[in-house]
Amino acid sequence: MPFSMNTIKRFFQITLIIILNSYVNGQNSAGRVPDYPVPYVLPSVESIMEKIDKIVSYYENSSTQQILNRETGAVIRDFTQPNKYAVVSEGLSSEWTYTHGVVLSAFDYISELTGDDSYFSHNIKFYDFVRKHLPYFRRNNEEYGRSACGWRRIMYMDALDHCGSIGAALVRTFKKHNNPEYRELIDIVDKHVSNIQFRLDDGTLARERPQPVSVWADDMYMSVPFLSQMGDLTKDEKYWNDAVNQVLQMSKRLFIGGKDLFDHGWNENSADYDPRFYWGRANGWTVMAMADLLTVLPHDFQGRDEILHIYKSLIRSVTELQDGTGFWHNMLDKSDTYLETSCTAMFTYGIAKGINEGWISHVYGPVAQTGWNAVATRILENGAVDGTCEATTFAHDNVYYFNRGKSYDATHGYGPVLFAAAEMIRLLNNTHIRIDKAKPNSINSTYHYKYE
Repeated sequence: MPFSMNTIKRFFQITLIIILNSYVNGQNSAGRVPDYPVPYVLPSVESIMEKIDKIVSYYENSSTQQILNRETGAVIRDFTQPNKYAVVSEGLSSEWTYTHGVVLSAFDYISELTGDDSYFSHNIKFYDFVRKHLPYFRRNNEEYGRSACGWRRIMYMDALDHCGSIGAALVRTFKKHNNPEYRELIDIVDKHVSNIQFRLDDGTLARERPQPVSVWADDMYMSVPFLSQMGDLTKDEKYWNDAVNQVLQMSKRLFIGGKDLFDHGWNENSADYDPRFYWGRANGWTVMAMADLLTVLPHDFQGRDEILHIYKSLIRSVTELQDGTGFWHNMLDKSDTYLETSCTAMFTYGIAKGINEGWISHVYGPVAQTGWNAVATRILENGAVDGTCEATTFAHDNVYYFNRGKSYDATHGYGPVLFAAAEMIRLLNNTHIRIDKAKPNSINSTYHYKYE
């Protein structure tokens, strides 16, 4: 029986509707499952250890740890005669720098957590390297002057950058490897931090740059971990008192109420009207410094509760500013600045550490987890850590901060990433925490960290 034209038209209309509905429903189903830019997964201890060991390999290959003739490139083996061309081989593992200090402190921590002394052995190797050759460079310096001085930051300390972080790692090393010659270097650092470094009238450690009287948030890390460790080493409370005062007095000038973030710096000549710039790594330094101090400070020590309040307030604030990738932006409150590695690692460490120590609630667990997942994407196959903001001065314009370079050659990221990795392992192994996992490919499922 032949179909009428109306029946045929109706058939095609129904068919088209079915096809369109199927297409739309298909599109809706696909879009309903989140497409996370960074894998939304629970990392394993094994995967984190793999990342750690890649970074360690990169570190080991960063320098030959030798003394070279800078004119010829030849290795110097005779140290009985001065040589004005003698230099330390380039590379992170040969440097007396604050970034190397963070790495060495992380190696100490990783060895503590894993029981594997191979990480800590890098500390002994480096400080023995310095101890062995420093007298040679001192003779060169006496003979030829400052231009012929290797590790000139030891002999010409004129900033906290030159001693605080690397000194803190040295104290940590000395506590486990009691070499009397290490104590000489510790005392040199102590003399500068405690007695020589420029301070404000109230004792706040400060700089005479870029303005004549300036306080930098960075200097909380360049001083407080050393003072914390000295207090732990000597049991002399003057170091802990100084450390507590540094945190509280720097915070008085730099921790901005309402924002609950640290301004990068403060100048006396602009005082209350100093422009504010919330640079990621500066805030990261404060998180790490406070975590270091809270770890060793007795629970009833005066000022501890105030520091803990600042720490918790900062953690809450940066959590609310975390990007949807898990990273944090180079300028924390400006989402049009790039996603930066070192501050992301610092906040990941600080949050995981806070949970493990009971300073903050376990509900912050997913923030640390997603921070680590983001950081892990920046660890290259050869162990280099990419996406770290270059060295950055205390500036007064957004154009400067917005256009900071980023690179795996910026060594500021290596130590923080190692610390973040170690603390994430500790969090995953925390027997007081139960992690309810998100269901893969689920429309609506997330991670919950619960206290048991």
